[in-house]
Amino acid sequence: MRFARLGPQGSEIPVLVTEEAHYDLRPITADIDGEFLEHRQGEVAAALAAGTLETIDPAGLRIGAPIARPTAIVCVGMNYAAHAAESGSAPPELPVIFFKHPNTLGGPDDAVEIPRGSEKTDWEVELALVIGKRASYLDSVAEAADHIAGYTVVDDLSERTFQLEVSGGQWSKGKCSPGFSPTGPVLVTADEVDAGNLRLRSWVNGEPRQDSVTADMIFDTRYIVWHLSQFMALEPGDLVITGTPQGVALSGRFPYLSAGDVVEVEIEGIGRQRHAFVEVGSAPMAGGAA
Repeated sequence: MRFARLGPQGSEIPVLVTEEAHYDLRPITADIDGEFLEHRQGEVAAALAAGTLETIDPAGLRIGAPIARPTAIVCVGMNYAAHAAESGSAPPELPVIFFKHPNTLGGPDDAVEIPRGSEKTDWEVELALVIGKRASYLDSVAEAADHIAGYTVVDDLSERTFQLEVSGGQWSKGKCSPGFSPTGPVLVTADEVDAGNLRLRSWVNGEPRQDSVTADMIFDTRYIVWHLSQFMALEPGDLVITGTPQGVALSGRFPYLSAGDVVEVEIEGIGRQRHAFVEVGSAPMAGGAA
């Protein structure tokens, strides 16, 4: 199944997306969130089969992030060897973990502000997984599969000066500007995704940048969830972003982003984003219900 959230920021409508129509899920859930994914998702197929769901016309509606504001956004750094190399680092022996503030979450096509004082805003197409069941001290990597509700697309935007030069050794300063986690357009349930064999691509102003496959990940999605569960409890609805391949501005091969640029990111089978970059004060405030 494919879930989305449509409408103005803070008032998104939860919907089921099929080839035939968009179905309003408000009779089942107020939102696509952890409680729905853990306890109510199973009701959707039955309601669809019974014909009790009303359709909704998506035309003209904003696409929001397909998951309501998570309690945590956990990120894996340098999870593709070629990206680690272009960053000047050796491939990590264990997952490199950092966090993004939940209020960075935005819709896939929302405008994004270049942070005040930024000269090195960068793009990063990434596969993200959404937790569907609490994961804490999992006994095996195989067990992690039962805790993944589905997958979506995230552009893990980064400000490299903030991240690397004035960071104090931590990355989050460069990861947490408003709107720095465009997410969506849909959440695809795990049973419909081969997470180890997906093509990821990005473009800036129509010019190709990244082009890789998730098979090149150093740590796959199940290992990541198992590993994280040894150090923290992942809650239903949490977003885990799994790393980006080579082809970012940090490589030195491409210019950084500025106001007026348009970034597109895509993961096959899940969807495509298109967001324009604007000056500070030009975009609606990101965050909230997202």
